[in-house]
Amino acid sequence: MTFQRTLDTGTPTRLPEPDAPASPDGPMTARDRAARIAWEHEWLSPAATRSDESRGREEPEDDHDWRTPFERDRDRILHSKAFRRLKHKTQVFLNPEGDHFVTRMTHTLKVAQVGRAIAVGLGLNEALAEAICLGHDLGHSPFGHTGEEALSPYMVTLGAPLGEWQHAVQSLRIVDKLEPLNLTYEVRDGIRGSSWRNDPPPDTAEGMVCRFADRIAYLAHDAEDAMRAGVLTVDMVPEHVLATFGEPGDWIETMATDVIVASSEAGELTMHGRQLQAFHDLRAFMFADVYLRDESREHNVKAIRLIRSLVDHFADHPDEIPPGYASASDHPLQQAVDYVAGMSDSYAISVHDRLFRPRGLY
Repeated sequence: MTFQRTLDTGTPTRLPEPDAPASPDGPMTARDRAARIAWEHEWLSPAATRSDESRGREEPEDDHDWRTPFERDRDRILHSKAFRRLKHKTQVFLNPEGDHFVTRMTHTLKVAQVGRAIAVGLGLNEALAEAICLGHDLGHSPFGHTGEEALSPYMVTLGAPLGEWQHAVQSLRIVDKLEPLNLTYEVRDGIRGSSWRNDPPPDTAEGMVCRFADRIAYLAHDAEDAMRAGVLTVDMVPEHVLATFGEPGDWIETMATDVIVASSEAGELTMHGRQLQAFHDLRAFMFADVYLRDESREHNVKAIRLIRSLVDHFADHPDEIPPGYASASDHPLQQAVDYVAGMSDSYAISVHDRLFRPRGLY
């Protein structure tokens, strides 16, 4: 996908001057929204999305004096309830022993860091890339990808276009309807298109940055977690992957650097041919030997059973869903799916215990 500026912005208008420009001789210089937008036009790459060229929000808002629209979106996502819940959601390993395993929140923070590094290296809009990266997993289910498997059959019943539950689609649903943040089109489009399975791809180069940053981050830290858990050893990793990217601790820097160099040469977000093939081969290896390994199936079956029992219960009792976790105007099954999908792992287990475990005589 080659990035071309296709938005009709009309006749260029002069940006307003800052109200109170600071003296260039002082130790600090105030840079309000207008000054930062002027900097974007002067210094960002042609493929970058300028803040004043956004397609806007569904509900128009006045501009902020100091922050650009994409900076405001980043902050709204960071302060959302859905973002806070990520700290108790599984990345790969269910109930791991030890404090150093990645959670969905630490994964998201790593994606944002990788995304910012790539965006800066390519002269793209750093704030937009960061906002998309911070929001890309807001809708992820409890128990990692096992939760997606558990929820997908309900989406067939609800007539979802793809016939499956997808965390990227749910992330957009959260920021649009369940916890409406009135984000800009570009951030919403990037969240929707953050999954490589979703077509069409994002409209912006910054949205494509999130796709690469997400995969780079999870391949690297999931492999390290698997080694920490004793599931994986370095000698199990395909030799050509190690020859291309080095040891697992080097993968993020090596992969991100290749994205920057290859993309600057090609004019679109990509990697060099050998690196891209190793990238895809590493993902296939991780799915076969880590994510879908036979040893984890028993735990996954239990997690699927727990999630489905919760959905079935709350679909029959939508009145028990606390305010703010679902839309009362939706079908009861949709309300139940939204509520359960938003749960952290520990909260899902707690609610399941309260509803279904025998309480004894007293």
